[in-house]
Formats: sequence, C-alpha cells, structure tokens
Amino acid sequence: MMSSHSFKLRPYQLEAVRAINDKWSEWDRELLVLPTGCGKTVVFNTVAHQRDGNTLILAHRDELIEQARDKYFTMYGELPGKIKADENDIRQVTVGSVQTMCRRDYTGQFQTIIVDEAHHAISPSYQTVLNQFPEAKVLGVTATPDRGDKRSLARYFDGIAYEYGLKTAVAEGYLCPITAKTIPLEIDMNSVTVSIGDFQVDSIAESLEPYLPQIAEAIRLHASARKTVVFCPLISIAQELAGMIPGAREVNGNSVDRKETLDWFDKAGPGAVLCNAMLLTEGWDCPSCDCVVVLRPTKIRSLYCQMVGRGTRLFQGKDNLLLLDFLWMCQKHNLCRPASLVSDNEEDIKAVVKEARNDEIDLFSAVSDAEEARRNALAKALANQAKKKSKLVNPLELFVILDDVGLADYEPTFKWEEADATEKQIQALQRFGVDAEGITKGYACAIMDKLINRANRKMATVKQIRTLKRFGYEPIDWTFEQASRKMSALAAVGWKRWKLRD
Repeated sequence: MMSSHSFKLRPYQLEAVRAINDKWSEWDRELLVLPTGCGKTVVFNTVAHQRDGNTLILAHRDELIEQARDKYFTMYGELPGKIKADENDIRQVTVGSVQTMCRRDYTGQFQTIIVDEAHHAISPSYQTVLNQFPEAKVLGVTATPDRGDKRSLARYFDGIAYEYGLKTAVAEGYLCPITAKTIPLEIDMNSVTVSIGDFQVDSIAESLEPYLPQIAEAIRLHASARKTVVFCPLISIAQELAGMIPGAREVNGNSVDRKETLDWFDKAGPGAVLCNAMLLTEGWDCPSCDCVVVLRPTKIRSLYCQMVGRGTRLFQGKDNLLLLDFLWMCQKHNLCRPASLVSDNEEDIKAVVKEARNDEIDLFSAVSDAEEARRNALAKALANQAKKKSKLVNPLELFVILDDVGLADYEPTFKWEEADATEKQIQALQRFGVDAEGITKGYACAIMDKLINRANRKMATVKQIRTLKRFGYEPIDWTFEQASRKMSALAAVGWKRWKLRD
C-alpha cells in the first residue's frame, strides 16, 4: 500500500472511499455514483493510491486519460503509467486506453481495475479488457444513472458501494443551484424513431431542423445575459444553429480550431453561445457556463446528466445554472426533462414542466412541491383505509411518517435486492418499530439506511413520530430528546394535548 497523502478530500469523498474499501470485502465489482462536478477523479485516484498491487484506470477518451493522470500528479506528485497506442508504461497506478488494451493481452498484470464513465463497462471492448482480469477487484464510476441504466450495469456489477445525489450536492454547496424554464415552443417528436433504447440522431435532426430559427430566438431572448452551451444531435444542426445566433460558435471533433474555440468560450463573458454535437459530454469542463440547452432529446438519464453537468460546477459570481427546456411533443416515449435529474416519477416531471412555463423556477423546490402533492394524496388514501391498530409500522405508512418519497418509489435494481428480507433484517427493523414481513432484501436495506441515519443524527424515532402525529404534532425534524420531552409532558397530563400550552 502506498503512503498517506495530505490532499484534502470533501466529507462525502472520504465517505465514498471508506464505503468502496468496505464493500470490496463483500463484492468484487462495485459502483460509485457521483454527479458530474463532484470530484469522481479525486475519489478514484485516492482509491488507486491506497491499493496493494497494480491498479489500472480504464478510460476511452484522451481527455479522460489525461485528466486522470494530471489529477493524480496534482494529488501525489507522481505521474501514473500510460497504455495508449505506442505507449506501454506500466506502473503501480496506470491509466489505460480501452481501445488499445482490448487489442493486447495484459492478463493478470493488474489486481484492481477502475472504470471511468462506467456506463460503458458493458460494451464489448470494455468486456474484452475486463475479462483479462477475472480475479481483480473492479470499481465502476459513473454519474447518477436512472433505473434502466442501473439494471444494465447490474449485468456486470454487484451493487452500488456509495451514491451521492445531485440534490444533496447542491444543498451542501458543492454544486450550483439549478433553475429551469420551459419555452412554449412545441417540437413534434412523434415521428422520431428509436433504436437500442434511445432516439436516433438522424431522425431527431430531421424533426428539429424546421424549429431552429425559433430556438435561436428563444436563446437570444432568455440567455443573452448568460454563457450558453447547446447540445445538438448532428454537426450540421450545430453549425446551422450557430449561424443563426450572432457571435455564436460551433465546435466538433474535426474542427481545426477546436482548442482555440474552447479557449474562447472559457474566457468569454455573458452572451457567448457554443454549439456542439455531443462532443462536450465527457472530459470537458467550463465552470463559468451558466446555461445549458439540450437539443438532443434522450430517454437515457445518464446521458442527460452528462449534458447538464457541464454547467453545474461552482464559479465566482455564478448564481445558478439555467436549463432551457422546450415542449417536446412525444406521445410514444418518455424523454428526460430537467426534473428527471432529481425524480423518476412522471407525475412530478409533468408538474414541473407545467410550472416552468410561467417563469424560471428553482428545480429542486418545484420537484419538492410536486412530491408534496403526491405525498398528501397518499396520506389521504392511507387515512381512508380501515384503521388497524398495531405496534409496528408497515412500509407504506413509514413513507408518510418519515415524509420520504424515495421509499415510496423504491424498486429493486440488482439481483440480490429482489431476494426476501433476511430474518436478521426483519428483526432489526422490528426493533425500529417497522413491520418488515414480506418485503425484499433491497427494500429492507433502503429502510434501514434511512433509520440508521436518523439514529446517528439523534433524531426522533419512528415510534415517537407516529405517536406524536396522533396528537397533532409534526415531529419529523425533532431530535430524540425533543420528542421524549413532549411525550413525557403528554403522559403527565394523561395524554390530553389540550392540557398542554403549546
């Protein structure tokens, strides 16, 4: 194991490193899920630095390879080895190009594999490389995926070791707030074809082209005081749109002035517009960018997160990121919208789209409002059910008691999550006052995580909350001590709230 270091990690990054090392005692192939801009390179370089034996960091683009090497050098003063084209420099930590490595044999030379942008891990080229190391511990790193992506990754990975959510990152001040504005321009997507789970770019471009003048006008109208990056389906669309916006520029993989264009945008002020055809989704950072326009509609949340992530980083003087969204008319398929970043629920997403038509709205507040409406509806439905006295709370009631939409929306992703809850889990949940009979192992884990987190923070227990709610209190955010004092006071007056002076 290599020596310790003085590079200061953020609290959640330290938690992630600990969780990864802990879970490797249980799993061989695990995932780290961090939003774009939260320092995934810092986390996996820390893990690589701590591992015994040789560690391979696997990436598929030059930008990602050099990013990993440069960050490692910044953190530790050592430059990792490099496997790419005619380079074959293997060290204790090595960054390798998947395109090169899938054509060579490195069987057994690495004991730990870290896959950057792990949503690529199930592709044939990555599998060719990974199959060379059947005994290795594997860590995949990716931005927040949706359930469909997780199920795909579950074909290879055993589970998620650590996940840090976008909403939490914004709330804790590590990413900038996000606002959304729905532009009342109806873009007909009904004729767009779908292939391999997402919209075909040629078909998108054909449907999008007639609307480009109106889109250009909307960008001028709503983003003139911002620095905007636009993601288009094809280079031709990006070039055409850039030509309609005064001063805008376009960049693509074949641009001879690619570096100059990116440098221009990096240094440019408000009003700058940069159009690209999916070139900038990975390996490109411009923290001063404060407006993102997604003209490449997608059903894949991880791809949508990558595009939006170009604007979520903090920057001096940057108040928020604006997402300009259009009224994509698509009856056959659901597609990602701004609210998809923090919610899987179609009702919530539609409610946010509707609200954002009036003005720029805070994305997380709008989603919270939509969740609250759904929460109230469920609470009302539960209240109308036949009242059954029980000392234990059922999982559906727990969702209302803890005011936690995530518990209501839970679905198993990995195979192990679908198994029945163990006797140990059932007994542990019963001690927390929860009836866990008949639930899955994964759902039991999700509930336990919530309850243990509350216990560690010395918050009111489920039993306390349930009891106090019956007397008209809302003690979800109370501490254990506050709840205990209130229950003692109620007991002293014979459980008559009207005798207390609140």
